[in-house]
Amino acid sequence: MIQIKDLSYSYDSDIALRNINLHIEKNTTCAIIGPSGCGKTTLLYLLAGFIDYTEGEIYIKNEKVKGSRKETGIILQDYSLLPWKTVWHNVALGLKIRGISKDKIEKEVDDILHELDIHELKTKYPAQLSGGQKQRVTIARTLIIKPDLLLLDEFTSALDAMTKENIQNLILNIYSKKPVTIVFVTHSIEEAVFLGQKIVIMEKAKIKKIIDNPYFGDVEIRSKIDYYNICLEVRRWLREGKTYENN
Repeated sequence: MIQIKDLSYSYDSDIALRNINLHIEKNTTCAIIGPSGCGKTTLLYLLAGFIDYTEGEIYIKNEKVKGSRKETGIILQDYSLLPWKTVWHNVALGLKIRGISKDKIEKEVDDILHELDIHELKTKYPAQLSGGQKQRVTIARTLIIKPDLLLLDEFTSALDAMTKENIQNLILNIYSKKPVTIVFVTHSIEEAVFLGQKIVIMEKAKIKKIIDNPYFGDVEIRSKIDYYNICLEVRRWLREGKTYENN
């Protein structure tokens, strides 16, 4: 699904990424974790087509990335909801832009609002919603366009602990029903282990370690010792350990 080859990127003299090589298979999830300033958000933005790269290559479904793709859904930490539009109209926006018929829009929006348990909020405005409700609306607005790739940037960072777990459970439930390729950036070790089949640990501008997570998909994993063992492994690699041979 995603092939990144010899990717480097700099902001003037500041090297954000150096010789990144990474393969992410179709309909799998990949967590990218590392300290602030290590380049993980830059990597996500390059995948999204928000910024252009000049060194290396990025392919999605065997097509070289050049700008944004209409099949890529993006969820950011600030929600990016339009404050002057209701929940219903925020969710419908992507379909309207694509010229979908009014009847189909009404059905698609109502269906996804029910699926995400926010139908009763459809006439409310973003300012009237809690953080968790805003994130559900953002997820609905993104999923309604039926993306084949979902990119998430610190999508639970502004939420309290319980709401964060609820949103993580929601993402896992959505994925189990309709698998899609998911790449997400996080500072949370627990989130990386709960939602990442592949966990990419970064240090400054490069990949330090890649861990395959055999327990992905178990909604009860948080209550099991295996979960904490992988969390400890990720924590150790974030603090120390040899650099992953990126080839």
